[in-house]
Amino acid sequence: MSLKVSAVAVFGALPFAIAAALALANRRFFGKNVIDAVLHIPLVLPPVVVGYILLLIFGTRAPLGAWLLNHFGIRFVFSWTGAALASGLLTFPFQVRAIRFAVESIDPRLHAAAETLGAGWFDRAANLVLPLALPGIVAGAITAFAVSLGEFGAIITFVSNIPGETRTLPLAIYAALQTPGAEAEAARLSALSIVLALLGLALAELANRRARAVTGP
Repeated sequence: MSLKVSAVAVFGALPFAIAAALALANRRFFGKNVIDAVLHIPLVLPPVVVGYILLLIFGTRAPLGAWLLNHFGIRFVFSWTGAALASGLLTFPFQVRAIRFAVESIDPRLHAAAETLGAGWFDRAANLVLPLALPGIVAGAITAFAVSLGEFGAIITFVSNIPGETRTLPLAIYAALQTPGAEAEAARLSALSIVLALLGLALAELANRRARAVTGP
């Protein structure tokens, strides 16, 4: 469940993270600072608050949530898709920051040369920026995936702790701690969580080193 939720959260948010990073990197436009701050709000808000806001927006009695359910049969609350939505929202800034850093690290002379040769904005983004920023994209996705595996507050607030539906690894640890005699299971799951976190950090660091090697100091 944790792997499925994290995979959908990361890859579902990745296109939007790439678009946001390209828009914010090396560009000046009205309201840029405000948009940048809004995109990074999940980093500073308590996850429980994020989960509560999602509940107010996508709950079955909320205007948008009720509309999605009645017209399209889409229900996020108390569903694993809601857990993916909450995780994707909370880990979105990690992807944006990593991709933006990779894009801003590209030598501006490459942009100038491509523009001189007649390449438009889309051509430069598709054939120059994104290939050079690929290590940063990978690093951001890995970091977001690792963070998503540990998400607890927003998920339990928005979709509850339902076995087989929304119970991810942190929620399983919480449930074990609340169950008499399940201390060994809680310890085992905690050890697994630590191993996954260390693996994610190691992979993200490898991707960052690759990004520095490609783009230079």
